[in-house]
Amino acid sequence: MKRLFTIAITILFISFFQLDATAQEKHGSTLNLGVGIGGYGGYYKYANRTLPVISVNYEFDVAKRFTLAPFISFSTFSNDYRDNNNYYTYRESVIPIGIKGTYYFDDILHANSKWDFYLAGSLGFAIVNSRWDDRYDGDKDYYQRGNPLFLDLHIGTEYHFNSRVGAFLDLSTGVSTIGIAIH
Repeated sequence: MKRLFTIAITILFISFFQLDATAQEKHGSTLNLGVGIGGYGGYYKYANRTLPVISVNYEFDVAKRFTLAPFISFSTFSNDYRDNNNYYTYRESVIPIGIKGTYYFDDILHANSKWDFYLAGSLGFAIVNSRWDDRYDGDKDYYQRGNPLFLDLHIGTEYHFNSRVGAFLDLSTGVSTIGIAIH
């Protein structure tokens, strides 16, 4: 996470040296496909580990420099336990669903047209499916769940390879992702 943040800050500073270019005006009509990590914060906090996450959202323009994007993500994990020579497995799947509001400030920064910079917030709820092996007779409430409702904050950037495809980095208080943006 610290390394991703350092990379994002470096990208921001590099873009400031390209002030003569104009930034893109439309940010919506974009399908974002990402992979990332989440763990100790947000709706994954009860997992007590960093988890791989797959995320999909579709942005549409609401106002100049502002988009909304309904999203869905998916993550799963399992833990194996041993108790008196018996082995048990706990499995859990988490599916966060919500909407992300994004404000693009690349115009304000006079960023090169290949770059977009944004701040965002996402609001949603997490659907959690958890289960122990049938023969497990211990404390089935061992894992304490977080609140299924969540609010995450984001800072990110996208680099446009061309007018149709870009790559993004989204750092978040919940799940940070990297991925491909299809315009």
